[in-house]
Amino acid sequence: MAVLTRGAFAEPGTSLDFKTGNWRSTERPAHIHAKAPCHAACPAGEDQQAWLAKLQEGDAKAAWLELVAANPLPAVTGRVCPHPCEGACNRGAIDQPIAIHNLERWLGDEAISHNWEYPVSAPADDAPTIAIIGAGPGGLSAAYHCIRLGLKAEIFESGPEAGGLLRSAIPSTRLPRPVLDAELDRLLALPGIKLNTRMRLGREVALDELRRSYKAILLAPGCQLGKPWDVAGAVPADFHEGLHLLRDFMDHGKFPEAETVIVHGGGNTAIDLCRLLKRSGVKTVKLISASGLPGPDADPTDVINVVPRELEEALEEGIEVVEHATINRLVMHGSRVTGVEIVTLKKERGADGRMHRTSFFGTERIVEADMVVPCIGEKVDPDGLNGLVDGNYLYPNDRFGTLGMEDVFAIGDARGDRGTVAEAIGDGRMAAVAAAALVAGESLPASDDRAQLDAPGLNPVYFAPGARPNVPKLPVEDRDFATEIEGDVGRSAALAEAQRCMSCGNCLACDNCWTLCPDNAVIKVAELASDGSHYVFDFDYCKGCGLCAHECPTGYIQMVPEVH
Repeated sequence: MAVLTRGAFAEPGTSLDFKTGNWRSTERPAHIHAKAPCHAACPAGEDQQAWLAKLQEGDAKAAWLELVAANPLPAVTGRVCPHPCEGACNRGAIDQPIAIHNLERWLGDEAISHNWEYPVSAPADDAPTIAIIGAGPGGLSAAYHCIRLGLKAEIFESGPEAGGLLRSAIPSTRLPRPVLDAELDRLLALPGIKLNTRMRLGREVALDELRRSYKAILLAPGCQLGKPWDVAGAVPADFHEGLHLLRDFMDHGKFPEAETVIVHGGGNTAIDLCRLLKRSGVKTVKLISASGLPGPDADPTDVINVVPRELEEALEEGIEVVEHATINRLVMHGSRVTGVEIVTLKKERGADGRMHRTSFFGTERIVEADMVVPCIGEKVDPDGLNGLVDGNYLYPNDRFGTLGMEDVFAIGDARGDRGTVAEAIGDGRMAAVAAAALVAGESLPASDDRAQLDAPGLNPVYFAPGARPNVPKLPVEDRDFATEIEGDVGRSAALAEAQRCMSCGNCLACDNCWTLCPDNAVIKVAELASDGSHYVFDFDYCKGCGLCAHECPTGYIQMVPEVH
């Protein structure tokens, strides 16, 4: 019973009788561990906030261990990934996104330098073996995650060594070969992984034979064949498809002679090819892309799909980009090209209600050229795939890569909806999870349907402004065919940059809710728990005012409908 003195002050302890929780009518606070946007955007499945938290504590090895729980090749992806995580980073709403790719690269290099051991154990002697076609990033990721899940992995690679396009089509200026070799050697040395080289599907090994001998087959063959290309039926006699031309240069170090080259496309292969052509002495290199350049007024769904820093460096090196355009006609002298007619494209809504690119009549113009190189993508070689290729690709049924056969899964570029190393790595992980479920006779795991926490859900007042680190980069005049262009961020800058992470959707144990609640309705228990569970809401006294949610820096506390 509440007791009041003559001066109308309550006796000590009597406020407990006034249970103000009955004032609450519409909302109550709740702890919600939402997805950080970087995690939601990462095709490899990394939880960047989780490993950045370890780096904030100064424990680089623990950060790397958290990172490789999803991605076993951080020294590679830190260099070649287009890092959509940074585009999604909420920190960009305050100043600049976290330099996630630089930190990932640094952690990967630290692991190589210090020979940190992957967090895996040798599978049992009688563990089932999964067959994997292709030793590119998707196949290697699949093998790694098979080992993590207690399975063995046997890889069949058509080439003489592992790496796939990492080795054959990414210049060493972006991915130095010593780094690639070190990362792959460490992964392939894990117990339970066996690599067979010069084993081509459809020749040295057959799909039906593999299905009889292994518990599941994971297909990561990549896209090895160029798509047909012509302009109104015309094809130059000296036709060179982009990826094949790039591979030839990687093998032999020489391009066909040309003064002016037109590259038709808009992906990383096109940009890499433009830069190498320019560096090899081609006077003029123009990239004609149906998409546009990034900028404040650009449509984010219609921006050229390349690693942002690679595009920036290409422009520095003198590559000319003709955006929102395509080749309308080849100008030929006999069977050799002497120029192209290009036309501007615009987007119009079609009868199906979707936006389509159409030629803008009256914008045609002639550009001189003595070589035209299409980079319009590749397709799967159907040899040995027993009719699984539908048109150009394998086209799986779900995120696990499931195909028409229950024990066969597709990974990476061969799926038809992929195009980056990080996506292939994520596919490898998911296919390994599916294979493990198949072996165990279990259902496929449910997807992570947690909501994403965007910038409006944070309280930015609690985060001091901070500049993104300046990473050293070779000046244009010093760039060659071998030296890596982007430098290392360094330990001091890496640890400092990690502090800029706002831990979106996670508890910081900052005590704001406990300190600021006007009704003392937030109780802090004795046990310290980093997940926020040591803060307990006492709903007998919580009025639902929302102050705790408003003052939560990271959006971990959110107001939800009252339960009556």
